[in-house]
Amino acid sequence: MHKRIKLFAAKHGELWKFIKFNFTVIVTSALDISVYLVLLYLVFAPLNSQPLPESEILSFLGIRYKGYLYSYLISTTAGYVAAYLMNRKITFHSNVNPAYSSFLYLLLAVFNILFSSWFGSAAGAFMLRCSISNPVTEIIAKFIIINIPTLWTYPLERYIIQIKRGSFRRKANDNCN
Repeated sequence: MHKRIKLFAAKHGELWKFIKFNFTVIVTSALDISVYLVLLYLVFAPLNSQPLPESEILSFLGIRYKGYLYSYLISTTAGYVAAYLMNRKITFHSNVNPAYSSFLYLLLAVFNILFSSWFGSAAGAFMLRCSISNPVTEIIAKFIIINIPTLWTYPLERYIIQIKRGSFRRKANDNCN
């Protein structure tokens, strides 16, 4: 079985990277959701009804309570850090300057968090309005919402953030020969 995987990976390099990327998405989504649920329902449960001070940004993102804010920030950070490390070391074998890739990844993560927060707020409001909000639907919704950015995250990480030094130059030279 191990030999077959190696053969497949050698023959279908780009597809194998995409498969590893999606495996990372699943693992880090599970980490994010697990940490979120533990923090929200156990660690910060007493803060789940404490409102945050009025803020246009938090209001736009639909974040109203301290327990949710803390749970969300910590779990999302854990998920993004794990994804960055796994994709850098396992998926793309990146050897580009870590400061470069970390800075670009941070920008990507902030954009993704803002998008996911805004979209999650809209989904949460919809679920409350339709009386379908419960831990199971929250898990399903969070999994879907945190994975929508995969549509743009994979190409950005693959071709801009988690690159290998010299790989494009070598490919261009190979095409000239």
